[in-house]
Amino acid sequence: MRPLVVLGDVLLDVDVEGTSERLCPDAPVPVVDVAREWRRPGGAGLAALLAARSTAEVLLVTPMGDDRAGHALAGLLEREVGLIRMPMDGTTVTKTRVRAAGQSLVRLDSGDGTAGAAPPAPAVVETVRSAGAILVADYGRGVTEHPGIRKLLAELAGTIPIVWDPHPRGARPTRGIRLVTPNLTEACHFAGRRADAGELAEAMRCSWSVDAVSVTTGSRGAVLAEDGRSETFRPPSGIAAKDTCGAGDRFSSAAAAALLDGASTADAVATGVETAARFVATGGAAALSTVDYAPAPEPAHRGLSAFDVAARVRARGGRLVATGGCFDLLHPGHASLLRQARALGDALVVCLNSDQSVRGLKGPGRPIVAARDRARLLTELSSVDAVAVFDEPNPAALLDRLRPDIWVKGGDYADTELPESAVVRRHGGEIVLIPTIRGYSTSRLVAAAEGA
Repeated sequence: MRPLVVLGDVLLDVDVEGTSERLCPDAPVPVVDVAREWRRPGGAGLAALLAARSTAEVLLVTPMGDDRAGHALAGLLEREVGLIRMPMDGTTVTKTRVRAAGQSLVRLDSGDGTAGAAPPAPAVVETVRSAGAILVADYGRGVTEHPGIRKLLAELAGTIPIVWDPHPRGARPTRGIRLVTPNLTEACHFAGRRADAGELAEAMRCSWSVDAVSVTTGSRGAVLAEDGRSETFRPPSGIAAKDTCGAGDRFSSAAAAALLDGASTADAVATGVETAARFVATGGAAALSTVDYAPAPEPAHRGLSAFDVAARVRARGGRLVATGGCFDLLHPGHASLLRQARALGDALVVCLNSDQSVRGLKGPGRPIVAARDRARLLTELSSVDAVAVFDEPNPAALLDRLRPDIWVKGGDYADTELPESAVVRRHGGEIVLIPTIRGYSTSRLVAAAEGA
């Protein structure tokens, strides 16, 4: 299968988290004691990472700056997608949000980077022409206005599916695009008036001379205008949005991947709606963040049971973090997940599948390492404060007793409703998905050892 090519403007998103318990003495503004910083790709970079969850090969064509933020972006992106650089004029755009007690206090924007005016390099042209489908993730920084890029897209429209996610400051889609995906606010902006989503979608379809327009309407789903008729697609019932950041990128990336697989436009929109709904229910874009700074954990809870740790953290008004799994053969992916999970709070408890539970999930040949020894190895890690073993297929009953403030799972569980989610949320906890390191899994290690 040919790759899905994502084309657009990238930026760097930074979340600075801390506590605020006092005001600055020389101005009535809060003082934030920084606890941790998280970084993730934004714009077309986020769209590309999300697309990689839906299809095997994703190539991102984007302007990249030769500066500190640009290097950070490249490092975050190259783990998951192929990166084809275009020249950038100016510096990488960075959006930094400062948060305390779960509330955003201020956003600091820096950088003025836009797409350079030079003709597309041969590598860019070759990549775009090799695509099985294209997602244009426009963030208003010049890529969709580039004459060479527009010429390429005009040539390919009608021969391969192209999804165009527009931006109010970006260029209008080229003629013949398969699907354009504005949200309702953007649709009103483009149409210059407020109206029903279906009416707006049909008006834009005719004005832009594209095959179809789907207007997303948040929790109400999306309305598709195609061939002079409209159809509404609603998300599955019972899914509650936790964080809507990135929902539009998840919708458009899932729709583009579905078209790459040969789906009809209507089926692609239906896939996009369902996938975006599950995405926002499991943490939204925050699930793709990587911790960049956090203080080293203090071994203050060594020797205590998981429930003693929970009680001590709760008595001090701290945040208890929990995560779970088999952890049969510890590998770098586990270490990364545990380190980032511990950075989210004041103590980390690992809910560990017992030997019986592992056999039920993985088969009679597992676990390789007994629960007692797996627990011992985990507690030797500086990021782990305590381990609790459970016999059931999932840790819901254990979490009902622990009542963690944050339940952490790997990013491979994105777009999936976890069986323990209801228990965590019933006690006021939140669910955070942390990106996993590609290429590491116990099952893969076992298969490699057996094949040696």
